[in-house]
Amino acid sequence: MYVTVRRYEGVTDPSEAGRLVDEGFIPIISEMPGFVAYYWVDAGDGVMVSTSVFEHKDAEEQSNWAAGDFVANNLASLLPNPPQITAGELVAHKAS
Repeated sequence: MYVTVRRYEGVTDPSEAGRLVDEGFIPIISEMPGFVAYYWVDAGDGVMVSTSVFEHKDAEEQSNWAAGDFVANNLASLLPNPPQITAGELVAHKAS
């Protein structure tokens, strides 16, 4: 599995960003081939973090393009700074 973590700083309205991600982005990303899971976290102090999990590296990479497009078209005023992106192969995990 492959994971991408995107950290957004300077978020102007975390509640509204969460609503738009829930209603608009999650339906897009969850339809991508190899989708496993997606999490959107309010880390406080204007920081939000997304975590995307996919079965294949190609899907993980495509999710970053999809996220960039969604942010540019729907969240630019709420997420004014480009994210810090970290991605790679999942090497250990446990799910309940």
